[in-house]
Amino acid sequence: MRVRLVALAGALALATAASPVLAAQAGQPAAPVVVPAAPAPRAAVAVAVAPTGPTAMVPEPCTPSRVGGYDWANLCRYQKADRQVPQPVRAVFIGDSITEWWLTTAPGIFAGGVVDRGIAGQTSPQILLRFYQDVVRLRPRVVHIMCGTNDVAGNTGPTSPEEYAANVLAMVDLAKANGIAVVLGSVLPAGGFNWRSEMKPAAQIATLNAWLKDLARARGLAYADYYSAMATPEGAMKPGLSSDGVHPNAAGYAVMEPIARAALAEAEKPR
Repeated sequence: MRVRLVALAGALALATAASPVLAAQAGQPAAPVVVPAAPAPRAAVAVAVAPTGPTAMVPEPCTPSRVGGYDWANLCRYQKADRQVPQPVRAVFIGDSITEWWLTTAPGIFAGGVVDRGIAGQTSPQILLRFYQDVVRLRPRVVHIMCGTNDVAGNTGPTSPEEYAANVLAMVDLAKANGIAVVLGSVLPAGGFNWRSEMKPAAQIATLNAWLKDLARARGLAYADYYSAMATPEGAMKPGLSSDGVHPNAAGYAVMEPIARAALAEAEKPR
């Protein structure tokens, strides 16, 4: 009986310490409420170049020979610029030419800590390879991921929906593991590719977008549905929004911008 009373007293002490209301009812002073601090950003990993050698590991690897043929993911494109990005960063947009040319065609959204990291022609595996360098190291609150057009076109060779999904999921997981909220941007509509005229991509793009939308819903991510606003019933780009049926012009980006802004705001909401 004594053991039960001691245990009960201990439980009451814990409860009153944790609850100001119970403490007041028990006539005891309330313990201060301690709010857990937000987790600190992950520390950057620094790996030094050994003082003896030589080896191919050097402080500045982006030499002309590498850029000319050995940089498949084009890591050198933004490597130096990434070191100079002012903090804090609100969002990074990473993707292919549709993202890269957004900055030059309609730069209004890239202000207030929003950074463009698009590279023309890239497919999802190339974007994944530079995701840590061009996104995680910048410590943004949000990343906007938009890719798939060049996967469907086969810019880096044949691929599959499973490979595309694995690359997108890896980017999502990298972002979430580092406390970065995610916006998934839909693949833009296209009835054909002027650089791969034999391709009929409309149905495959619609299928990828259905998966992206389901993924966003299942994982609690924001989804920027450009496709619905820009596609004809047949899955091609609406007239007037692009000069080649694939890449948006100023009018196309004007349709995309409010969708992107709303998605960023959604991603920034506490979850």
